[in-house]
Amino acid sequence: MSAHILAVHLSPVHEFSKQRFGCITLLADLGVEGDTHCGETVQHRSRVARDPTQPNLRQVHLLQSELLAALSAQGHAVRPGDIGENVTTRDIDLLALPTDTELHLGPDAVVRITGLRNPCVQIDRFQPGLMAAVLDRSPEGELIRKAGVMAVVLRGGVVSDQDPIEIRLPAGAHTPLRPV
Repeated sequence: MSAHILAVHLSPVHEFSKQRFGCITLLADLGVEGDTHCGETVQHRSRVARDPTQPNLRQVHLLQSELLAALSAQGHAVRPGDIGENVTTRDIDLLALPTDTELHLGPDAVVRITGLRNPCVQIDRFQPGLMAAVLDRSPEGELIRKAGVMAVVLRGGVVSDQDPIEIRLPAGAHTPLRPV
């Protein structure tokens, strides 16, 4: 099967998990309409406290459903939306994509991947041991973050469960994802 959206979510308040909807609307340069993280500048509380004028590079959080299956195999009960993602994907290795990859979501929307989600302490408050389960180490000892990717909205549109995802890699040399 080709890459597609499994589920979409949003939350109008700062809560860890997001509620599932049949569709969400992405707004260009802002994020998910009605979501607490929607805006041109940073909306995550810790980042607002540091500098509220920073650009919002975390408008949309995408998470691969394959991570949820791996977490389940480790004994964690995590459903789509539980980790706070807006878009749960299937059949796409989000973590292997380079920075600036464009994802065409459904018929109209386009997002550009800005980097990796850096999991915070809230993940262990949601479920003890989950932080360790979404982190790993490479053979060289580098930290591997598996909690999805962050993106900005280039072109808005309605995004629904089961919509296809088209991947457009950036031209030129590819830059590996880093936390944003």
